[in-house]
Amino acid sequence: MDMKHVHRLAALLLGACLALCLAAPVGAVSASARLETIQALGIMTGDENGNMNLSASVTRAEFVKMMVAASPYKDSVGDGYGASLFKDVKSGHWASGYIKLAVEQEWVTGYVDGTFRPDNTITLEEGCTALLRLLGYGSDSLTGSYPTAQLSKAKAVGLLDNLSLSQGETLTRQDCVSLFYNLLTAENSAGTVYGTTLGYTVTNGEVDYSDLVAAGTKGPFVADGGELDLPFSTSDVTVYYNGALSDLSAVEEHDVYYYNENLRTVWIYHDRASGTLTAVSPSQAAPTSVTVAGVSYDIGTSSAAYQLSSQGSFSLGDVVTLLLGMNGEVVEVLDAREDTAVYYGVVVSSERSGSSSSTGSSGSASVQTVTQIACTDGALRTVYHSGGQLSAGRLAQVSYDGGEAAVKGLSTRALSGTVSGDGARLAGYDLADDVAILDTDGNGNYVRIYPSRIAGTRLQGADVRYYSLDKNGDIDQLILYEVTGDTYTYAYVTRAEGGTSGLSSSGSYTYILNGETGTITGSAVYNVSAGGAAIGYSGGQVESLRQLQPVELDRAGTLTARGEDGEDYVLDEGVQVLLRDGRGLYAVELEEVTGGDYVLTGWYDAFGFSAGGRIRLIVAEEK
Repeated sequence: MDMKHVHRLAALLLGACLALCLAAPVGAVSASARLETIQALGIMTGDENGNMNLSASVTRAEFVKMMVAASPYKDSVGDGYGASLFKDVKSGHWASGYIKLAVEQEWVTGYVDGTFRPDNTITLEEGCTALLRLLGYGSDSLTGSYPTAQLSKAKAVGLLDNLSLSQGETLTRQDCVSLFYNLLTAENSAGTVYGTTLGYTVTNGEVDYSDLVAAGTKGPFVADGGELDLPFSTSDVTVYYNGALSDLSAVEEHDVYYYNENLRTVWIYHDRASGTLTAVSPSQAAPTSVTVAGVSYDIGTSSAAYQLSSQGSFSLGDVVTLLLGMNGEVVEVLDAREDTAVYYGVVVSSERSGSSSSTGSSGSASVQTVTQIACTDGALRTVYHSGGQLSAGRLAQVSYDGGEAAVKGLSTRALSGTVSGDGARLAGYDLADDVAILDTDGNGNYVRIYPSRIAGTRLQGADVRYYSLDKNGDIDQLILYEVTGDTYTYAYVTRAEGGTSGLSSSGSYTYILNGETGTITGSAVYNVSAGGAAIGYSGGQVESLRQLQPVELDRAGTLTARGEDGEDYVLDEGVQVLLRDGRGLYAVELEEVTGGDYVLTGWYDAFGFSAGGRIRLIVAEEK
């Protein structure tokens, strides 16, 4: 894999967080980027379902394990390493090895009564003291008494950046994300940036994770017979399947995988695109991209390029299945008859066409139906098939039989119940590890969501349009109707003008969306004023403009905000933050306005969505 593809691979691992980092000022690392880095480095991992549980308190044992993972000794703790150093930590205790190593390195100590108290929560000053020792700062480098001296030194070396805790407060997992990221970027007692001593690149206070991944990631490879060929033991390997924490038992035939031996991490992807091969660009002599089912994909491997070239086994008009890698590039091409791909979704458009996919060697045209379907995996697929048209908004299934595409409408299959708090179950069914969930509205808009988005949500009535079960009896496909409100676009209206004169009406609305200014004009007049608003679209045109509900905030954190009314509000993962000053309104990071120097107004959707009621925008003004 060349360096271009490696860096694109790393960029996908970071997801949207890297984009935020690139847009932020030098040294301003977003919370999501810190989390991705800490998680990928194995300093902090999720539970069996991949949930990070960031609001949970951290115990002394858990903190010590994080320390070891963030140290040169991360590979030193194995079976048999533990010892009964403390009367409450026997050799069989899950953390005994980590505690033994941390005590040996003099990062932590026990209590005078011979206990370690592994299940006690850890405070800010206790965590800082341990990390300062890890950095080599002894008592001779501290001025004052405990804990003032330790907290003062921690602040001086940057350990407390992006933390708002006070002495005596318990560390949460969210706090530890910032604390350990700061550890990597802090200077040790020798004046060296600590992360560089572990082999990481740290530039301007940011861990260069793309270089870290590029240095040791191998792939892509295709699973042969459902087996992976790995050059290292899999006894303690971290596995991500389609981006979710999983294990090697999930792998299936023709899955694409990558591995990083240094990180002991495997990424497996069951991402496929089936449909008619309609174009190869720029030429079949040297193809670099391919179009299947109306969607274009970059070709990422030499083997795939050969398969799609004039020397390969596929021709325009064939129905094929593309095996897609981590970065969405084509890794290998299969005859569709070798794959049983089935897609579920909602019809966006459907029409009869005489130009169809008549791209075979004969060049003959036939009348076919061309249907666009928004599928549960988030892709908008264009399918050429025989059979009649389907109305927009209709539930539909796409399958391939003998290389031919088939589209059929689906009847509603409703389901009522509460999604468990961990997002793992619904109405007595487990959600499959790779469950594909689509939230839709009545205008053909859709958004792919993940179980965590609807965790704890009561679904009833028309909330569930369709679901299906896999061979294990778990829900693997789930299509919802206006459950999250995420199909709307949220913006801040800065000017609203509308009225009626005679028989005509007109409206003009200026808004800020993701820091950019836009305008809505036309004959429609909407009942909105300056403030947060939800924009609804139909066929690419504005169909509605609805006012969000304002609430004055007392404070805002990473996940929630406390209103002056005493209520707690959930922040949308993509919450937009605007700062108002003498220059006007402009986009900033949430962290920039949470220090207590700003008056915060949140705008949330109060439209009755089952998983709605989230703050979509925050406007900050200096006090």
